[in-house]
Amino acid sequence: MTATFTPAFTPAFPQVFMSPRLLAPGGTPADHTTHEQRNGPLAYGNPAGLLRTVAESGLTGRGGAAFPTYRKLVAVADAGRRAERAPVVVANGAEGEPACRKDRTLLRLSPHLVLDGLQLAAEAVGAGEAYLAVEDGASYLESALAQRRDPLRVKVVRLPGRFLAGQASALARYVSGGAALPTHQNPPVRERGVRRAPTLVQNVETLAHLALIARYGADWFRSAGTPAEPGSTLCTVHAPGGEVRVVEAPFGMRIGRLVPVRGTGAVLVGGYHGTWIPAAEAAQLPLSTANLGAGVLAALPADRCGLAETARVLRYLALESAGQCGPCLNGLPRIATAFRTLARPGPQGTAREDVARWAGLVEGRGACHHPDGTVRLVRSALTTFAGELDAHAHGVCTATDHTPLLPVPDERS
Repeated sequence: MTATFTPAFTPAFPQVFMSPRLLAPGGTPADHTTHEQRNGPLAYGNPAGLLRTVAESGLTGRGGAAFPTYRKLVAVADAGRRAERAPVVVANGAEGEPACRKDRTLLRLSPHLVLDGLQLAAEAVGAGEAYLAVEDGASYLESALAQRRDPLRVKVVRLPGRFLAGQASALARYVSGGAALPTHQNPPVRERGVRRAPTLVQNVETLAHLALIARYGADWFRSAGTPAEPGSTLCTVHAPGGEVRVVEAPFGMRIGRLVPVRGTGAVLVGGYHGTWIPAAEAAQLPLSTANLGAGVLAALPADRCGLAETARVLRYLALESAGQCGPCLNGLPRIATAFRTLARPGPQGTAREDVARWAGLVEGRGACHHPDGTVRLVRSALTTFAGELDAHAHGVCTATDHTPLLPVPDERS
């Protein structure tokens, strides 16, 4: 069964054989009464027991880093005891990734599942403040909060729609009253975040899983996925023709069951900090935290130019950098400009060598992982579209459709 805004099944998408755990059935948002009827009430008062259950479940973060949730909760709780001040919890609903829709879909359809998880996380770490940070949807989330009688008051924070606004240090800085820009993470946010308090920044999907684990236990959670990577995850799937759906799938499922690969030349796996993979290879690749990233799976039709699509995304990523350190301020614009040369049929000069060299120079040197993610995309494009690079060098583009495919906000010529 496929979880989506649209109840009707679309033949262009392969069927996903899994009943949705996270999203309200039928694409209808669940109010608090419906939510409790469906999932049952939530018990508080046993944070130690919850931590044991989370550890047994093997839950990892669904924001891209896949860090073990249990270890993150314990680290923040311990930091709070050492600092002798109550930690802060921030539910991260920032979806700066333009191709991703999973978190906003979850918040629209199952807001109370996320809010349950936020309360549980706050209790587990001993938090004194709780925030829900989103780019949009603040009004209906305020309405959802008004339906509840929670132990800890939650404040909704409206974030700017920037690619890096949801990065943990940027989020902590913004909630503290500063700009939504990353900072050097020493000490890390878990030790000194919002107003210098130990801070738990947790993706909203992770919190929704936490709320279900608290109700149904670790064995239930592990009944989906694989022993090494238990549970399910939300994916934003872009199919040829422009249709986009949010689906829930267990880890270990082959990507070919989620993305229609017929007539597809390559699949972007993980989003704009992810990798291009040839379609035949991607079809056999199991869904994993190692490749999922932002949870985006985008099929590139065989009649499109992967170099042109990558060049558009790289320009956007360069413009979205925080501009606070050399790799972003100087390196990413140079890489984007050189890649635009590669994307146009004709003489390339030293552009291919320049891109490869600059990618090595910026990797691992930024205040955040923005340069690293961008380099990952660049290197995968150079490999996956190597044949098209050679064709371009001879003045030929094999694509027959040059309509832009991947979403790039506020695209300028």
